[in-house]
Amino acid sequence: MSFEITLAHQIGERSIALDMQSDARVLALIGPSGIGKTSVLHCISGLSQPASGRIVIAGRTLFDSAQGIDIAPQDRRAGIVFQDMRLFPHRKVAANLSYGAKLADGRPAAIAQSELLSLLDIADLQDRWPATLSGGEARRVAIARALLCAPDFLLLDEPSSSLDAARADVLAALIERIDLPILLVSHDEAEVARLAGHVVRLG
Repeated sequence: MSFEITLAHQIGERSIALDMQSDARVLALIGPSGIGKTSVLHCISGLSQPASGRIVIAGRTLFDSAQGIDIAPQDRRAGIVFQDMRLFPHRKVAANLSYGAKLADGRPAAIAQSELLSLLDIADLQDRWPATLSGGEARRVAIARALLCAPDFLLLDEPSSSLDAARADVLAALIERIDLPILLVSHDEAEVARLAGHVVRLG
């Protein structure tokens, strides 16, 4: 089973309840803005702790409130691309990418760095500061960094946002190629239809 996720989570006055199991390699989580999709990704990544539940990805238990299991975020081996990218502003692009490679801790990445730089067309950005990048450039760098950490799974929050049609198509082909469990949050119906083997609606 790629994904076994049951959780209850509270954000202010909003309650989030999710119960999903899927063998799909790419699972899409959809729903209206503000319903809590990004909060679910925070729970899966370990950045937030659910009130209760169980999170198992590719057979590995990351969180189980009943059994007292709560793997630290840095040990969950997740590749994460959030909507705001979260590049380190004090590190140039090359250093942001090197940070991702360092997190791999010797594990081989699904795609070599040289090929990623070429596919995502970011080789010429390496000496730039994140603040000087366009939204699309920053997103492509964030995607590369997430892959370079040799993750066990990917969490992608609106990954094609800020990308033109041609670059979005390149990204979709890259996602199709990667042999990892992927949880995709997207409002793009065409993207979901193309990539997702299973779709879960929140709310």
